[in-house]
Amino acid sequence: MNKKKIILIAAVILLVIVLASSIYTVREDQYACTFRFSEIVKTVNEPGLYFKIPFIDSVEYFTKATMLYDIPPSEVLTSDKQNMTVDCYILWSISDPQQFYRALGTTAKAEERLNAITYNTLKTAMGTLAQADIINMNDGAERNQIYEGITATVDAQAATYGIHVEDVKIKQFDLPESNLNAVYSRMISERNQIAEKHTADGNKEASLIRNEVDKKVNILISDAEADAAVLVAEGEAEYMRILAEAYNTPEKQAFYEFSLALDALAASLNGENKTVILDENSELAQILMGAAG
Repeated sequence: MNKKKIILIAAVILLVIVLASSIYTVREDQYACTFRFSEIVKTVNEPGLYFKIPFIDSVEYFTKATMLYDIPPSEVLTSDKQNMTVDCYILWSISDPQQFYRALGTTAKAEERLNAITYNTLKTAMGTLAQADIINMNDGAERNQIYEGITATVDAQAATYGIHVEDVKIKQFDLPESNLNAVYSRMISERNQIAEKHTADGNKEASLIRNEVDKKVNILISDAEADAAVLVAEGEAEYMRILAEAYNTPEKQAFYEFSLALDALAASLNGENKTVILDENSELAQILMGAAG
């Protein structure tokens, strides 16, 4: 009886071991490749619980997640024979786990291959561009077209290894020390030219505004002087009309002339000189002589 129990317990334990070794799980962010005698017989990319032949099949997992590989800086040569150091990184993922395993097998080897592909692509792309096409003050969207072309080329070549390259991002373009001063001088010269152009345009606009203002001022002054002349003429005409109405008889005219003579006499007697020479026939002389007598 004890012997049967032992056999039963052993059978249960063996069954549990067999069942445990025949079941495996796959997460949402994983690929699962089933190997049989070092050959992939099955690939699963959906999460869940799966079965395999115990003790014969083995399972290896590959991530679906997007991975970042920071490529070491490398030097490239532009079309105008200028050295530049490019620092970039790659966003990549495994698109075909079977092909990836057969061609590369590990992430480390994949990164080595991506490094070589990216460097060759950058070298070719930069070799068609002048340094001024890469380092300038233009809209960054122009350079984005260059980066998109590099990403598409690297992705096409990496597809043969079961890899999808999502993006190639260039973090920085560095210049060798020998080129820095020349580039900075060129950039300073360009900014100075732009500043001079803005200054010249501003001076021209200011001159036009001043000329327009001077023209308007001259017109206003001319109009004001013309209006003033008209008012003066109208005033004099009104003054003469009033005088004509006030002295419209010989007696009034004689009185007016006499008043003017008295005003002239009063004006001549100002100051230290009190001598007045008059014609004896003048009415004023006769009045003064009469007053003296």
